[in-house]
Amino acid sequence: MFDIANVGLSGVGWGIAIILFLIVFHFVKSIRLIGATEVGLVRKRFGFKRLGADCVIAFDGEAGYQAKLLMPGWRFKLWPVYDVSRYPMVQIPAGQIGVVIAQVGEPLPVGAKSAVFKDAFGNFSDVETFVKGGGQKGVQRPVLPPGTAVAIHPVGFLVITKDTVFGAPIDERYAYAARHGSLKPESFGLNPDQLDVVRIEPKDCGGGRVVDMIGIVTTYEGPPLPKGAIANRIGDFAEISEIEGKPNNTDAELVESVLAVKNETHNNYQNFQAFLDSGGRIGLQHDPLMYGAYNLNPFLVSVEIVPMLVVNQGEVAVLKAYVGLATEDTSGADFKFGSLVRPGHRGIWQEPLRTGKYAINPRCYSAEIVPTFILTLNWAEATSTAHDLDKSLKQITAKSREGFVFDIDLQVQIHVPDTEAPKVISIVGTMLNLVTEVLQAAVGNHFRDKLQSMPAIDFIEKRQEVQSQAQEHITEKLKQYRIETRGVYIQDVVFPQQLVDVLTAREIANQQQETYKAEERAQGQRLELEQARGKADMQSELARSAIGIDIAKNKAQGVQNEADGESYRLEKVGRASAVKTEAEGLAVAKGLEAQQLAIGKDQTAIVNVVKALAAGTQRFMPENLALTLGGGDLGSSLNALIPLVMKKLDSSTKPEPEAPATQHAPKDAVSFEVGYSATIKEKH
Repeated sequence: MFDIANVGLSGVGWGIAIILFLIVFHFVKSIRLIGATEVGLVRKRFGFKRLGADCVIAFDGEAGYQAKLLMPGWRFKLWPVYDVSRYPMVQIPAGQIGVVIAQVGEPLPVGAKSAVFKDAFGNFSDVETFVKGGGQKGVQRPVLPPGTAVAIHPVGFLVITKDTVFGAPIDERYAYAARHGSLKPESFGLNPDQLDVVRIEPKDCGGGRVVDMIGIVTTYEGPPLPKGAIANRIGDFAEISEIEGKPNNTDAELVESVLAVKNETHNNYQNFQAFLDSGGRIGLQHDPLMYGAYNLNPFLVSVEIVPMLVVNQGEVAVLKAYVGLATEDTSGADFKFGSLVRPGHRGIWQEPLRTGKYAINPRCYSAEIVPTFILTLNWAEATSTAHDLDKSLKQITAKSREGFVFDIDLQVQIHVPDTEAPKVISIVGTMLNLVTEVLQAAVGNHFRDKLQSMPAIDFIEKRQEVQSQAQEHITEKLKQYRIETRGVYIQDVVFPQQLVDVLTAREIANQQQETYKAEERAQGQRLELEQARGKADMQSELARSAIGIDIAKNKAQGVQNEADGESYRLEKVGRASAVKTEAEGLAVAKGLEAQQLAIGKDQTAIVNVVKALAAGTQRFMPENLALTLGGGDLGSSLNALIPLVMKKLDSSTKPEPEAPATQHAPKDAVSFEVGYSATIKEKH
């Protein structure tokens, strides 16, 4: 055994030593070193006062967790009365936020999801001010911004960040997770990404395409929305009524007022208490968030990032408003396809939005983009590159009267005037409906009916006529929808193979005919060329011939003139000769008459015959001719004279030269004829 006596100390000395040891031990145990980024949580083990049932922090020296924290450095808290636990100071990394949950304070009102915030609470570093100032338990509306480093009471508040949960949970569920190192944002129903700063910025879609974005806000606390409303707007639409009450107000003023956001009243939902104080309500919010970075409480606010409404050149946006004042139709009694309203009212706005970018909540307004340029729609395999309205259009398949099946590639060009765009959308709903429900039926049925009523060959040969009729039909049809038709074009027709063979054979035959005709024309042109060449070669002869013809004409004219003069002379001479002959004849007649009276008729005749024969130069009767006349003295006398006459003729010399035209040798013949005739007459 240990012998105290051998130590050399008395009992009193040992007692003092023990006391000193205990004092030193307690002193050493009572000194705490709090790190530079730590706080010391003090728990009092003994006390004469007891905490209330609804409070876990002692503010008046009660036993339990003390409200006063130990700050960094060497600190003294008497052990074992006090126990000190070190906790890290709350630090919020850049790009993140810290959500504060109070574990002390008054209970939340029924239905409340977050605690009322007062400016006196600051950044929750003074738990006593919070509790005594009426702070409430639960989720606090403000969040700690990035970069915050603050000494927050670990029992009074839990601070949730993306990577860490600061504080000492008093709820056994969370305390157990904390002891095992598994207390995370998911333990409170949060996704870690929700604890990032909300950033709204353009979205890079690749390929150099950048899309402007806005944030659509939904809040999870506040008074309920008014009856019939689907979204909250600070102040509702009271200013719209004020503008409409002013004289000469315009739709443009109303549009500007509706699109003007009021986020400055609550610092873009970052000051949720101000949002509620300004009349904010729970649910979808009318005003979106623009470009920026926002510290939003994920327990109270969620943001959906969507594309901004962009209206390009050559387009308008027709808005269908689901929020606003009551519907007041402005379209007039003649328009029977729904109602049009002024901006700020529920319904289709009569004023479309033109070129620009608009921060419009797509949950509150549906924008129908209407092209106002010439819109080309293709009924073909290929589609337009400027839009995708014709992506569901295919080739038109139709059957001719004979049963031939045709595939027709068609192109239709339409135009929607910007002032008529709201009415067009009111009639058809969307541009896609216009194409698929109206145009597809009108165009397809027209071509099917037209082709079925005519032979295939007629359709091919009258393609232009069919195209014109189609344009008239479609133009008249689209007039009902206030749409202009700018063109209908049959791009291509896919013929059945049987018909192609027939047409090919026919075309070959036609081409052959044309070839023959061309050859015939070529031969004709060659003949004309040869004829022209021959004429060119004969030009000199033609010239001489023409001169000869002129000379001949002149000679003929001279002969004609000479003949005319001779004819005139002969006419005069003839008349004189006739008068002379008439006189001579009368004289001969008288002579014959006297001769007959002297010698008789028969003798007169014989005498005249002899004279006539004596004057002749030709033999006109044979030598041995014997003329026998009837009986009587005349016959006997003639028979006796014939030999003498013949002899006379034989002995006659050659005829004398022809007498001039004025001589009348046949005078004796005339006398002979007259005498002979008289003799014969008398005989009979």
